[in-house]
Amino acid sequence: MAYELLSEPIRRYVRDKRWESLRPIQGAAIQHILSTDCNYILASRTASGKTEAAFLPILSKVNFRDPGVQVLYISPLIALINDQFHRVEELCKYLDVKVTKWHGEANRTEKKKLVQAPEGIVLITPESLEAMFVNAPYSMKALFSNLRYVVIDEIHSFLGTDRGIHLKSILSRLGKVSAGKLCIVGLSATIGDYAEAKKFTGDEANTKVLLDKTSKEMHTSFLYHMGAAAELPLELIKDLYKQTYDHKVLVFPNSRGRAEEIAVKLKRISERVGGHPHYFSHHSSVDKEVREYVEHFAKHNQRQNFCISCTSTLELGIDIGSVDKVVQVDATTSIASLIQRVGRSGRREGEKSHLLLYATDKWSLLQSLACWLLFQEGYIEPVRTAEKPYDLLLHQALSIVKETSSCTREELVSRLRENFAFKEIGEAEIHEIIQELVDNDWLELLHRELIIGVEGEGVVNSREFYSVFKTEPSFKVVHAGKAIGEIPLTEQVREDENILLAAKIWKIRYVDFKSKKIEVAPTADGKKPLFLGRGGIVAPKVREKMLQILFTSTVYPELDEPSQEVLSELRKDFAAFPLRDCSLERPVLVKDGQVVLYTFTGTRVNRSLAFLLNCLDLEHSYDEHSSSFTLAIAPGLLSDLTEQLLLFIDDVDFHLEQAIQQNESLLEFSKWGVKLPLKFKSAILKERYHDFDGTRTLMSSMKPVLNTAASLT
Repeated sequence: MAYELLSEPIRRYVRDKRWESLRPIQGAAIQHILSTDCNYILASRTASGKTEAAFLPILSKVNFRDPGVQVLYISPLIALINDQFHRVEELCKYLDVKVTKWHGEANRTEKKKLVQAPEGIVLITPESLEAMFVNAPYSMKALFSNLRYVVIDEIHSFLGTDRGIHLKSILSRLGKVSAGKLCIVGLSATIGDYAEAKKFTGDEANTKVLLDKTSKEMHTSFLYHMGAAAELPLELIKDLYKQTYDHKVLVFPNSRGRAEEIAVKLKRISERVGGHPHYFSHHSSVDKEVREYVEHFAKHNQRQNFCISCTSTLELGIDIGSVDKVVQVDATTSIASLIQRVGRSGRREGEKSHLLLYATDKWSLLQSLACWLLFQEGYIEPVRTAEKPYDLLLHQALSIVKETSSCTREELVSRLRENFAFKEIGEAEIHEIIQELVDNDWLELLHRELIIGVEGEGVVNSREFYSVFKTEPSFKVVHAGKAIGEIPLTEQVREDENILLAAKIWKIRYVDFKSKKIEVAPTADGKKPLFLGRGGIVAPKVREKMLQILFTSTVYPELDEPSQEVLSELRKDFAAFPLRDCSLERPVLVKDGQVVLYTFTGTRVNRSLAFLLNCLDLEHSYDEHSSSFTLAIAPGLLSDLTEQLLLFIDDVDFHLEQAIQQNESLLEFSKWGVKLPLKFKSAILKERYHDFDGTRTLMSSMKPVLNTAASLT
């Protein structure tokens, strides 16, 4: 029995918690982690006890009397660290083990104590680890030379991202600091590609996946209310209030502005009808203290209902207690995101999960339904990780030179070649990137040693250096000296304009451009602020499922009557195209001397197709919502266009380089790509933003099917 394998202090913790039994993932993790030195990926649904599954055996196994930090917990969010700190600290009291938070907002005295006497467990973000390498390299050996375990929470949030590659590099560097075997344990509820998760450890052959497939019973409803893009329809808001007023609810729209709109409008209805006052917004632009208050209220007011309108800030595992219902307003871009959100409700044993899916237009309804069906089938999008992240190698080259104070070019190349995050990048390519840094004075060659150059000093000494993701420039919003949040500077930010923020309405009294501060006062009416940010990436499989739904007659009982009617109308429209094979055929609408090609494929392929059409100077418009291109050509020229597009794909590197020279903002997604040589800029644009291989496959195999009768509306 797994319980018997635990150390006595940890068994006492389990007894004091009055657990009737261990969860399946906990039992499996205890047996495997205690008996081997393998790396593990622990995968099970939300609220299944993954944190304890990792820490119960690790705390039973590790000798905390050894000098130095023994266990490192890495989280994607500071808020998650603050949340998990209390759980881990409570557990560690049974062993008298010190637990320390280490991030930008953590207590400096506690950090100083840890450096002076390294011990126990440290909870940290990747960016804070980067800062330690850069600013306190002399402390790294003392802190982590005896490190035994690294626990990575919500590991799926790192997979396939620049931040994930950065973390892989940091883990590789940590492995060089640690004298012994360093074991990695990743935790996640949503992994679609276990092979990619295993690569995160740098030792795939020695990494095992422990998977708990236990699922929860779920009640799901689709609700349709047609609306405009600017504001949600009033009928939807009213219905949302009726569905949620007497429950504990999380509402997930797809933007921060929409989250504010929903929170304020629901609160206004509640005030008019005498409902509860607990309507909040929670997203990255709401002030940290306000967010923490919302989290604390939700977790500790079990008898009071509440509604939090939020973005992905509450998608990850911050504990806010039990939620009765989860609401998704318009389609999520990914099934992984939907799984995380659904998992927030029905967290208690035996409880059902309740999910409401609202749609405001026909394409959003179709995409929501496709995501839901794929979710039921157990599909999660595969992760697409850059094999040659030249921009992140550039960043880490600067970090290593700063860490070492100086090193020879050969030493730097050797360190980067040994780093498993960059194993696909060749030695000659590394030399080219280093030379570019020297040419730009970010690095300087002094005798035979590389040091940080004059231009590079300002870069590596900035707080912005620690992260590899871009943050939007923003102004702090303040009322009576108290911070409310931050919003980007847009044309909307001017005096006497009203805005929504932190679930309240504010009038802008004064904009201080020098100190980037906005003074506000409460008011009666306002509009949601404009936030920057890119749309999400929709996988090809989601769009393919949307096409399949259109060409079947399946009735979905989860859909309300208006949703059924909208789906029926869409099916009638597409009945004009006699498709027989949805894997190869695509609808092409002939209308007003133009053709509308419905690609029903993923965002990256559509982006690539749009790029190629621009290269051809062909007049066109692209609608990501419906995955369609309107082309100013005769239908008979489609096959010629396909041939031309395939030829351009063969020479796409040349076209990408030309495009970057004309418009460097194409690399906006890459924080560190701007200093790369041109061919490497082109390579990361091709690999990370586009999918030309997928485009080639689509265009080579696609069979256009023209409408035979009525026009598509």
